[in-house]
Amino acid sequence: MADAASHASYLPSILTFCAGAVVAVPLFRRFGLSAVLGYLAAGVVIGPSALAVIKDPDTIRSTAEIGVVLLLFLVGLELQPERLYSMRKDILGAGFAQMLLSAAVIGAVAWKLGLSPAGALAVGLALALSATSIALQLLEERGDGAEPYGRRCFSILLFQDISIAPMLALLPLLATTEAAHGGGSAKALTGLGLALLAIAVVVLAGRYALNPFFRLLAKTGAKEVMTAAALLVVLGAALLMEQVGLSMAMGAFLAGVLLADSHFRHELEADIEPFRGVLLGLFFMAVGMSIDLKLVAENALLLALAAPLLVLFKIAAAAAILRASCSSTTEAIRAGALLSPAGEFAFVLLPLAASLGLLNEKQGALATAIAALSMLIGPIAAKLIDLWLAAHAPPPEEIEETFDGVTPSVLVIGFGRFGQVVTQALLLQHLDVTIIDSDIERIRSANKFGFKIYYGDGTRLDVLRAAGAGKAKVICVCIDDRQAALRIVEMAKAEFPAARIHARAYDRVHAMDLMRADVDYQMRETFESALGFGRVTLEALGLSYEEAGFVIEHVRDRDAQRMEIQFSEGIAAGIDKVPRVTPEPIIAPKSKSKPLTKETQDVIEDGGAEVAVGGVGEPAE
Repeated sequence: MADAASHASYLPSILTFCAGAVVAVPLFRRFGLSAVLGYLAAGVVIGPSALAVIKDPDTIRSTAEIGVVLLLFLVGLELQPERLYSMRKDILGAGFAQMLLSAAVIGAVAWKLGLSPAGALAVGLALALSATSIALQLLEERGDGAEPYGRRCFSILLFQDISIAPMLALLPLLATTEAAHGGGSAKALTGLGLALLAIAVVVLAGRYALNPFFRLLAKTGAKEVMTAAALLVVLGAALLMEQVGLSMAMGAFLAGVLLADSHFRHELEADIEPFRGVLLGLFFMAVGMSIDLKLVAENALLLALAAPLLVLFKIAAAAAILRASCSSTTEAIRAGALLSPAGEFAFVLLPLAASLGLLNEKQGALATAIAALSMLIGPIAAKLIDLWLAAHAPPPEEIEETFDGVTPSVLVIGFGRFGQVVTQALLLQHLDVTIIDSDIERIRSANKFGFKIYYGDGTRLDVLRAAGAGKAKVICVCIDDRQAALRIVEMAKAEFPAARIHARAYDRVHAMDLMRADVDYQMRETFESALGFGRVTLEALGLSYEEAGFVIEHVRDRDAQRMEIQFSEGIAAGIDKVPRVTPEPIIAPKSKSKPLTKETQDVIEDGGAEVAVGGVGEPAE
């Protein structure tokens, strides 16, 4: 009974976290604010400074930090080499300039206010970062992700995401360097050597071992094993980095980058995402619990000045840099407003700096409070700026839209025989195609086509989203599992209404099920091939190409008419029990069939009572 009681003692804390998230996050989102703010507010309320439901936030911090680790892994998964190369000018230009200018000015102010040089640098780096979750959410709400200012804003955020890992590595080295002045230089060099060795181990393992490892596990077909393997790789790399004095997040980031081009990337992303969301929310609640409201009240005037000034400075700095890089004034200001709140990783860097002795307790608490307040003020400032710009903007010019050169995006689910033939036509037009399949051998075959290819289960909504179904123009469901195909069609119609859904039908009944699911186009897998076969046969019997084509077209039209009637009235109208689907001729034959043996005659007579409701050449079910 004692063991049961000890296990039950965890339940009140878990229920408290769940209740705080369920209440606070929807409330903040309803007012157009970030979910991060909801988690922070919930943490403040249940923390020791308010209701004190949770008295010691440090007890959950180590577990909650796994959310940051998983977030860095997902950031690394997005950093494919070709994507980085196409955005190199904005990333290395505007991104580097924004970070350098913001960190230098903020760090200089912090140094003037009495912080040590290392502490001022930590504060400058932390507050120079921007809130990726807030900026991307606002861009998505506006539908401006593809706009020039949206792309440049994303490039700056991407540079910041890339720079997080070096920052996390830099802070322990700063602390070690300061210790080195006290006689620990040999220890500092040893630590640096171990860190470089650990990085080399992770890189080599990721380059030569991870893909074969996941390929071997994928052959087992056990989805839960793939999830366990993903967590093993991420947390293993994180633990290795922690053991050599670097941050766990850096190890996860490296693992993500090394898997960015893997065929298993989207499956890994879908597996990790639920853990990342829950644990990252817990992390922000832990940060909220660590905010000392008494300290905030004692320094209310300082915070009331510092947080708005930080937001205004970051707007001005980002806008000036973007304006210098040929963005218009309006676009530069809008992007600057999106980049003005302090980033989520300020709540990682500042506590880390405090734990390393770069900041004292009060300095760390004040810097964290400034970051939290900027996340509240920044989105409000962005909306106010949008309203002001809209009120003073000139009337838009009428521009004739052209779609020349636009490449449609196609998501093909299933790369078996049917999917391979479908993609041949797409390949000839050099279209943007993504393949999803859960068969390792098919994945290897698809690699020859030059498409984006990912291992994953196409019936999972998270896998479809990770593979870009939300941006696809057409989703082609080419799998041979009837029920799975229906699930995908129904899910895609509900979740991705902008995409056309084309589906492979197994037979006539399956085709009508797909039609009821409101699929945009369906084709029975053997229908057109059988018609082509019949056409060649007619030509072999003496008909011309045109005559054979006329006959086949007539068969196709009659079958379409019958399909429409059966779809509207039921495949066996008036019969309560669903019958077997049997072949039926479209037109009445000129003569009766002639059985050539007695056995054949007996078979025909035994089956004569069956109801014929099928289509052209459909097999009996």
